[in-house]
Amino acid sequence: MSSLRAALFKSTVVFGLCLSSVACGGSGKDPKVAAPKAGEMPAGGEWAGVYYSQLYGYLHILSDGGAANGAWRTTAGDSYGEMSGEVDGNLFKYAWTERRIGAIGADANREGKGYFVYAIPKEGEAHVIKGEWGLGDTDNGNPWEAVKQKNMPPNPDSVRPDEIEGRVTGAGGWDEGEGGGTEGGGEEKQESSPDSPGGDPLSK
Repeated sequence: MSSLRAALFKSTVVFGLCLSSVACGGSGKDPKVAAPKAGEMPAGGEWAGVYYSQLYGYLHILSDGGAANGAWRTTAGDSYGEMSGEVDGNLFKYAWTERRIGAIGADANREGKGYFVYAIPKEGEAHVIKGEWGLGDTDNGNPWEAVKQKNMPPNPDSVRPDEIEGRVTGAGGWDEGEGGGTEGGGEEKQESSPDSPGGDPLSK
């Protein structure tokens, strides 16, 4: 009887573990991947360029063959990010990192993955990129759509913070200014939007 009880207990434990995961033998923490399959790049389309969204500001993308990289700065001006990855036709799959300018500590940097699909809604209309980004190994959950700017060559360096702007003052900072905070004003920079890569999409 004792062996039978042990067997029943073991089966119950295994069954419970299977219910808590995506599938028996799998992990409930597997990343969610949503990037669509690549298609043909629309006629006249090109990844290199500058793309604007009201939330994420200007995204500068450079491309070389099957690779692309970019940089952006949020319209709030408090966060700066970089991305790099591979392009296949109209699909750009990337890994990103965003930094809160002038911040230190665990919340200063965030990273994840994402994708864009290049499209031209109608002939003669502005080109757009539509996609999503996520934290960690997840590439979705937060929409990102931007419109390509005409006659505006990409320059990733133009959105990077300069040396002075990136410094941190106060105890433990690079500069020992009065009152702590960020250099120049003694006030901390505004928090990133919860919807930006520098925000916390999990709290939305």
